[in-house]
Amino acid sequence: MIHWALATLILAFALVAAWWLSLKPSNDRDWADEVSRTLRGRVQGSLVLLRDIRDFDWRGNTDYTARWHDSVYDLETLQSVDMALSYWMGPAIAHTLVSFGFSDGRHLVFSVEIRRERDEAFSTLGGFLRQFELAIVAAEERDILHVRAGPRKEQVFLYPVRMPAPALRALFLSYVERANQLAQKPRFYHTLTANCTTLVYDMVRPLVPGLPLDYRLILSGYLPEYLYSHGGLDTHLPLDVLRAQADITQRAAQSGTAAAFSQRIRTPASAKRTVPPS
Repeated sequence: MIHWALATLILAFALVAAWWLSLKPSNDRDWADEVSRTLRGRVQGSLVLLRDIRDFDWRGNTDYTARWHDSVYDLETLQSVDMALSYWMGPAIAHTLVSFGFSDGRHLVFSVEIRRERDEAFSTLGGFLRQFELAIVAAEERDILHVRAGPRKEQVFLYPVRMPAPALRALFLSYVERANQLAQKPRFYHTLTANCTTLVYDMVRPLVPGLPLDYRLILSGYLPEYLYSHGGLDTHLPLDVLRAQADITQRAAQSGTAAAFSQRIRTPASAKRTVPPS
């Protein structure tokens, strides 16, 4: 009797495993509007043409005007990179975004996200079970930072990251390469191994030799501590001071989709800053 029960259990497990392995990622589904298009890029010398950059006008979390555009970026004018962290469920978990700044004042944000279907909602468990495809979104700051700080009521921090110019350009190109790969061959999002932080680490690791694996790559809310300890942030100031300076929540929420959004969120405000998540 015990043998039959064990055999039945093994068979059931094998059937579930076979079903799970049979799931294939796709670029052809009824996607939610904000991930409905696939980013693609073409590199010609120092110029990068990106297609389908997101620039939504968000009035609420479900009230928006969808806009997409193409644009050309000159890597010779790339001069800064910022790490944005958006907290929605306590201090340990944050969504990681990377914003590149150019000498003409433009800022472009790359975000590794789930590619949610129209009737789906994010689920941590679903991220383990091949429920979601993976997406790389390129967006204007006035879209992707505003919607998180404003309509979604998340707490958003923006940290200037120290990175040599060659590594800065290589990281930008790595995002473009990964986006092109996903456009040709979709893959699944995974809560631990293919998420908004681990993919960034995979791209940065070849550019910064010796950058170690760390639990804070999973508990991404603690990424500032990780970067600070490895010289990625300005260590002339205490981390608590950097964290207070990085809190752009109020400015990003209030600036809406103004053309000067990027300048406004980087202008120190006299208003009282919110405390970091705790």
